[in-house]
Amino acid sequence: MKDFKRTLITSALPYANGPVHIGHLAGVYVPADIYARYLRLKGESVLFIGGSDEHGVPITIKAKKEGVTPQDIVDRYHGIIKKSFEEFGVSFDVYSRTTSKMHHDTASEFFKTLYDKGEFVEKTSEQYYDEEAKQFLADRYITGTCPHCKNPNAYGDQCEACGTSLSPLDLIEPKSAISGSKPVLRETKHWYLPLDKHEAWLRKWIVEDHKEWKTNVYGQCKSWLDMGLQPRAVSRDLDWGIPVPVAGAEGKVLYVWFDAPIGYISNTKELCQAHPELGSWETWWKDDSTRMLHFIGKDNIVFHCIVFPAMLKAEGSYILPDNVPSNEFLNLEGDKISTSRNWAVWLHEYLQDFPGKQDVLRYVLTANAPETKDNDFTWKDFQTRNNSELVAIFGNFVNRALVLTQKYFDGVVPACGELTDYDQQTLKEFADVKQEVEKLLDVFKFRDAQKEAMNLARIGNKYLADTEPWKLAKTDMVRTATILHIGLQIAANLAIAFEPFLPFSAEKLRTMLNLKTFNWNELGHIDLLKAGDKLGTPELLFEKIEDAEVEAQVQKLLDTKKANELANYKPNAVKELVSFDDFMKLDIRVAKVLECTKVPKADKLLQFKLDDGMGGRTILSGIAQSYPNPEELVGTQVCFIANFATRKLKGIDSEGMILSAENSDGKLVLVSPSKLVTNGVNVG
Repeated sequence: MKDFKRTLITSALPYANGPVHIGHLAGVYVPADIYARYLRLKGESVLFIGGSDEHGVPITIKAKKEGVTPQDIVDRYHGIIKKSFEEFGVSFDVYSRTTSKMHHDTASEFFKTLYDKGEFVEKTSEQYYDEEAKQFLADRYITGTCPHCKNPNAYGDQCEACGTSLSPLDLIEPKSAISGSKPVLRETKHWYLPLDKHEAWLRKWIVEDHKEWKTNVYGQCKSWLDMGLQPRAVSRDLDWGIPVPVAGAEGKVLYVWFDAPIGYISNTKELCQAHPELGSWETWWKDDSTRMLHFIGKDNIVFHCIVFPAMLKAEGSYILPDNVPSNEFLNLEGDKISTSRNWAVWLHEYLQDFPGKQDVLRYVLTANAPETKDNDFTWKDFQTRNNSELVAIFGNFVNRALVLTQKYFDGVVPACGELTDYDQQTLKEFADVKQEVEKLLDVFKFRDAQKEAMNLARIGNKYLADTEPWKLAKTDMVRTATILHIGLQIAANLAIAFEPFLPFSAEKLRTMLNLKTFNWNELGHIDLLKAGDKLGTPELLFEKIEDAEVEAQVQKLLDTKKANELANYKPNAVKELVSFDDFMKLDIRVAKVLECTKVPKADKLLQFKLDDGMGGRTILSGIAQSYPNPEELVGTQVCFIANFATRKLKGIDSEGMILSAENSDGKLVLVSPSKLVTNGVNVG
């Protein structure tokens, strides 16, 4: 492996038309932050670059819907995202944005360099144009019927109902999302990056030279290359973005996927300009002794492994990424995370609902990291991992070690006496923890690395449980001192091992241990604390998460699902017309429920006894599954048809029909008057 002098870490720029959710965190930002913290702990030279992606069509669509400017949208979400990252402990060295002047200048200059070198091809093609709005339509501004599933609201680039990729010309009866009018085809000119020209060197660079890349990344890249690369447009007809900096390009901006990755460069420039001690930005982007890593989600693989490297190679002076550690997708409670359906756990809301529990989410997302395949986040698993692992193993061990030291030795690290075979065995078990965790982190296996770090807490927990110093303290304080000395050394190792994974908890533990200095090379040592060192005040590292807290989060998701169902509910087609005289034949009345019970051996039937103002009657209704507690209906008023012929059901005479409506979720709801009326009155 090449010996690099420094590491440049970039993480995918979150799109500033909404907040960050746990899928983004698990796929990109938690692993990137773990790795950056790990390198810093080793004393290596590293920069961690972040920022918001603020151009593109979805932002303009959102702005139009809200009646505000695109700048208003990106200002709002850039602020939310940046603040959330800061509170969550994502340790960016810079977090900037693609609407900055630095970025506009850098992206324009980059395009102009490639243009002047003749690296683009110009092509004229027919695209949809809105004659009412007087503008060309980006793919997302065109809707129509999907030719595959007949969804009437498919977009010009994809049908979100069946997931099929589309082009605007595929749509049946296309219309403009701006004016609603039918668009027409007009010629327009754009610039393209000829990826086919770069295919040969990309194939060698990826397929032959980077077989160590994660299988999901390597496989997707090889698949694209095997299909053959095609020229890709780098400009768009749009008024929101970075203007194409050449003559004759009025009304055109840089395509967001050309503009956005250049944000890594402009943000590095911004950082180095503000901190000259970091050296020239070009050292980080153009020196062969710099290792560059892109942390991304799987939907961005092609852009970071094929398109952006082709851009850098075409420019000629930049280094290429050494690795692109990409994760798969994280699902939520068995369903795909969707921002449009609000099916997500939003980071800013989590921080409000679980204050001080950043590390719990970091731990669970790493434990469930979708590193090789899609994985699932559930609130029940979140609670279990917190209570059974962080509280019961890690927190329990640390608390025991510190509280017992406080109790028996006034919070001073006791001296280590003669070691038993079991002591020696325990020390041997964690002596190679540094090597094991490091080996996994170096190949981006963060889930296994955290598990290996957690094994250190398991060793400590088992050691105290087996040696029971609280019992020995009654008869043998020398032995008690030795046990607690070893326990505290394990705790100190935990404070180092978990710094990349759980930075808030690791810092809290170091404060309790009074561990002033620490670095990765000390991990696995048994002399991190000296006899006589004064410890800080013991506190609980983690606390249990109660059922009610988790149930509230699950209910929030259920409410979201119900709201989506209501929003997407389409009533059944109207039945064939009937005459007014036919309707008047129905005798619909109001009655009060006197009794309501389940009918034995009939899962769906409820037996109603009604005060109908005419001496009373009994009606059976098949709504039992919608009303599991039928006694709650007693005293309410319902509407019923009084002139239905009596029917015998389960041996009971049913004298009419109670009216109910089927909700969008399939549940039946009784039809009742909105205000109290006299029993027996007619409806109609």
